[in-house]
Amino acid sequence: MDSRETIMAVDPGSEKCGLAMVRGEEILVKEIVPRKHLVERIKTLMTEAGPIVIGDRTGSRAFIQELVDKIPEAAERIVTIDEHLSSVEARSLYWKYNPPRRWRRLLPVSLQTPPVPIDDYVAVILAHRYLSGK
Repeated sequence: MDSRETIMAVDPGSEKCGLAMVRGEEILVKEIVPRKHLVERIKTLMTEAGPIVIGDRTGSRAFIQELVDKIPEAAERIVTIDEHLSSVEARSLYWKYNPPRRWRRLLPVSLQTPPVPIDDYVAVILAHRYLSGK
C-alpha cells in the first residue's frame, strides 16, 4: 500500500454517508452524500482513486452489493475496514479542524457534540486507518 496513493473512503449509512478522498495526510474530498446518490458520486470520483475503503458497520454488506451490481469494476478495489470507535476519532478530528469559539472554547471538546453531522470525518478516519494498516 502506497501512502501517496489516493484512497476513496466511504462511511455507509442508511440516509446519509460520509465520502472522502485522501492522499497521504492530505484530504482531497470530504463530503456528506445522501445515500441515494452515493453510488453515482463514487462512479464520478472512482477514476481518481485506487482502493475503495468501506466501513464494516451500518448496512455495509448491502451497500457493497449495490455498488458491485451498479459498478462491477469496483469489486476488485473494495476493502472493508473496522469502524469500531471511528465516530469518536472523527469527533476529535472535527474539533481539530473546527475549534470551538466564544464560550464553547472554555468547555472540553470531549463534552461537546459537533453541531453538524460528521460522517465525512468518519470517512477520513477510515482512509487513515487503511493507510496505517490498522
